[in-house]
Amino acid sequence: MSTIQTVLGSITPNLLGRTLTHEHVALDFEHFYRPPPVDFERELKAKISMSTLGYVRLYPYSSKENVRFYDEEALEAAKKDVLLYKKHGGGSIVENSSYGLKRNLEFIVELAKSTGVHFIAGTGHYIHALQDASHASLTVEQMTDLYTKDILTGIEINGKMVKCGFIGEVASVYPIHDFEKNSIKATGEIQEVLGCGVSFHPHRDAQAPFDIMRLYLEAGGRADKCVMSHLDRTLFKIDELLELSKLGCYLQYDLFGTECSYYQLNTNVDMLSDGQRIDNLMKLIEEGLVDRLLMSHDIHTKHRLTSYGGHGYHHIHTNILPRMFARGVTLEQVEQMTVTNPANWLSFDP
Repeated sequence: MSTIQTVLGSITPNLLGRTLTHEHVALDFEHFYRPPPVDFERELKAKISMSTLGYVRLYPYSSKENVRFYDEEALEAAKKDVLLYKKHGGGSIVENSSYGLKRNLEFIVELAKSTGVHFIAGTGHYIHALQDASHASLTVEQMTDLYTKDILTGIEINGKMVKCGFIGEVASVYPIHDFEKNSIKATGEIQEVLGCGVSFHPHRDAQAPFDIMRLYLEAGGRADKCVMSHLDRTLFKIDELLELSKLGCYLQYDLFGTECSYYQLNTNVDMLSDGQRIDNLMKLIEEGLVDRLLMSHDIHTKHRLTSYGGHGYHHIHTNILPRMFARGVTLEQVEQMTVTNPANWLSFDP
């Protein structure tokens, strides 16, 4: 029987409930810090407060406090928002912090125990630049061994083995670094063996998702167990999305709540608004792709938590779904995207 592996043990797919498929509750994002504009240096170097929040929302990666998504204040704020998520109907969260992002698996386990929300943790590797020497030199075979161990045996946390439930997020730059090619190949090879779900983080280039899929599929990975993340900042044309859909992967819109059009990590493009994300999802639904769509927020900075004036993990449920219902999306279609698709992606027979 297929199951879903949470950090507290396996569950049957019908227990997953409404699911956010790409989130973080603790990670180190300081690598992506960007120096602040000269005119706002003082405000962006200050502690986040009502008087500085406007600047942080415009330049989120220019506040060192904002990208330190791992201190005690951030952990407490994340826990508060996970409880709000559950209050508003949330059932599960897929935590995408992989090797290189300094995930806090102990905190994820504590959150699962204290909130009652199911957490599914990932294995796999983030971009090459964030790896320490011991991981940067791994071969494809060593990577497959590591991913297998994390999923089948687990990682020891306080004397107990905590198992990962998928491989992700597997990240790459563009052109794809050799280390990252190896991690994609290893992901495809071991996915074929285990049957687990995988999640990819493409670089901010329209060709990146296609190159990742080619490497993954050539290595033996199943397209229908693969999520391509961050498409709302990568592929801006419906024709490109439809072309990617032909490869059979899940198409994930996971930046809901990001409403600042100035995108510091790729200033050549304008970030979509939530309204535009809804528009694109509706077009994809009209194209018959509702069974390949996923939604999430990818919260990875403090300013997106409610304690810092943000929207929290419940934003899709309380703000986005009502707008989609008002525009004609059916309950069945929403259930497909937020319940059925996540369960189908995550379930496997370890």
